[in-house]
Parts: sequence; structure tokens; C-alpha cells
Amino acid sequence: MAKISMEVCCYNLESVMMAQEAGADRIELCANRHLGGTTPSFGMMEVVRKNVQAPVMAMIRPRGGDFLYSQLEIQVMIHDIQMAKELQMDGVVMGVLQHNGEIDKQVMKVLIEVAKPMQITFHRAFDLTPYPMKSIQDLVDLGVDRLLTSGQHQSSFEGMKMIKALLEWAEDRIKVMPGGGVSEHNVKEIIEYTGAREFHVSASGTRPSSMKFKQEQVLMGTTDSEYTVEIADPRRIAKFRDIVDQIEMENRT
Repeated sequence: MAKISMEVCCYNLESVMMAQEAGADRIELCANRHLGGTTPSFGMMEVVRKNVQAPVMAMIRPRGGDFLYSQLEIQVMIHDIQMAKELQMDGVVMGVLQHNGEIDKQVMKVLIEVAKPMQITFHRAFDLTPYPMKSIQDLVDLGVDRLLTSGQHQSSFEGMKMIKALLEWAEDRIKVMPGGGVSEHNVKEIIEYTGAREFHVSASGTRPSSMKFKQEQVLMGTTDSEYTVEIADPRRIAKFRDIVDQIEMENRT
């Protein structure tokens, strides 16, 4: 049976470095956590690639909101994929839908052709499609390597039945990775119920700023504080790693 792997979603360089140290098998590199993840900058990808040995998947998403993109936005995505390839990312994470919510196979074909030979993950845009079994067949037809999904529910825990059905249908044709609401409190049950061998977490946390002088009354776009830094919490990542190691040990006995 394949080893269980953990992908950690990271929105800043500090999180990437801590995630690798804490045992992440793969990094999903994004910007703008509060938008659900958008394309990271050229500088971020370049520095991460020079300092991280773990595989890195770059998010390709030009904005927050829906996954119905204009022709100009698709041009942005093409250039961002080319940038990711130039910077030797291991793969890209993307998804495009039509007006009716179905996967836009025509646009995806173009993007995938640009991305080759990098790995392709289709992200949770899948969870907004009307016909999940048709959609996963579309992804197989397109040659997508991996599907990130919460099983068309708000969280992977709530969507476990759908995730299990997708995995059983997929067999070896495409990897199905639960993501969205996966925590150290439910990951064991999700893995054991669905049979998933990959899972995706944010392991989100915060740390206080190291600033000595603080102008607390001035906010730069947040409703909280400029003196709190959001991170992927290495303690949570290590806890996930411990749980996975325990599951694999139990499977061997």
C-alpha cells in the first residue's frame, strides 16, 4: 500500500520553511489566504525553490471569487504557469469552470499543455461543479494528476462519503486528495474511512509580531492587527505527521 503523504498549504516563506522542517511531504504555495489562495509572486517562487527540497506546487489563480475567467485572465494564467515552469516548480494547482459550473475542458487543455511536464492538481473548483462523477471523468480525460476536493461539502469530514466514492471510481487513473477542514482531530477518521493516501492541510496558526514599536490603531487592510503574523503552525504539522506515522505502523502490524 502506498505511503500516506501530507501536503501543506503555505502563504508565506516562514510557513514554507517551518512546514518542511515539521515533516510536510509537499508544499502548496499560495498568496492571499483570505481569498482562498491566489498565485504567489515570482520572487516567492524563486526563493522557495532555492531553499526548499520538498516538492512545491504553485497555485495558479489570478483572483479570488468564482472560477469563470475572462480571456485576459486566462492569458495571465498562461504567463503565470510559464513563470512557475521557469522557476522549476514541481507542479501547478488550478481549475477553470464554464458558466454552467462544469469544467472548462477547452481552457484546461490549453493550460495543461503549457504546464507540461509539471504535475497538475485540479483544486476545489471541483466542489462547485454540478455533476461530480462526470467532472472527475473530465479530469481523467484531460490527464490531470490529482484532484483536491472536500467532497462537495464545506469540509472533507462532511464530504467523506463523496470522497470515498471518488476514490473508488478513480482507482489508479487519478489521485484524489481530501482537503478543506482537515484537522488533527479528524484526519485519522478521514483517511481510514475514505482510503485516501494523500491529504491536504493548512495547519493554520498565528504568531505575534517581533516589532517593538506598535501603532495598534492603524490597520492596513485587516480587521485584526498588523502585529499578528499568520503561519502554518509547525506543532500542528508535526501532530499530523505523528498521526500518519501511527496509521502506517498499524497497517504494517
